[in-house]
Amino acid sequence: MAIWREAQPVRSPGRYRVGKGRLAMADHQEARVTLPSEPASVSSARRYLARVLAEWGLPDGAEAADALRLILSELATNAVLHTFGMSPTFTVDLRLERQELLRLGVTDSHPRRPQRLPAAVQQDNGRGMVIVRTLAKEYGGRLTVTPTEDGGKTVWVTLPWQAPPGPPSPDAARARPGGPRQATRP
Repeated sequence: MAIWREAQPVRSPGRYRVGKGRLAMADHQEARVTLPSEPASVSSARRYLARVLAEWGLPDGAEAADALRLILSELATNAVLHTFGMSPTFTVDLRLERQELLRLGVTDSHPRRPQRLPAAVQQDNGRGMVIVRTLAKEYGGRLTVTPTEDGGKTVWVTLPWQAPPGPPSPDAARARPGGPRQATRP
């Protein structure tokens, strides 16, 4: 069961609410969902991410969308498994800034920062943060951890935004020299 919290009001002029847990203005969009710290919430977080990315122009089948789902999956799993019951919920924050930069954050209320564990050949776990760091680097981004006011932390992955260009709008087609292209028969 998802616990939905509205995005906090922002005191910046020019912003307006576009939906539950979402804010937008011309050069900035935000989405947020808070979920219970249960294993089933990891897949709920991935579905939420896919919906928001699609709304922002990144289709579900895009390679970057797959990488973002894997990053979120690892961060949400850490928030569920490694907070030892000290964080009853975790929050997924998405911020798209100027159609150039995407910030994906997972917040929990446990004070311990993520640990980089040595990944032994026979070990089945401990590779999550290695995967996150590798994907962030591969996509030209970075990973940071910031403390929260309540003593927890947010693990952020910041990546260049890579939404594929959509089809040209009718106005753009009319503005082309020669007007819109006409379909031709072979």
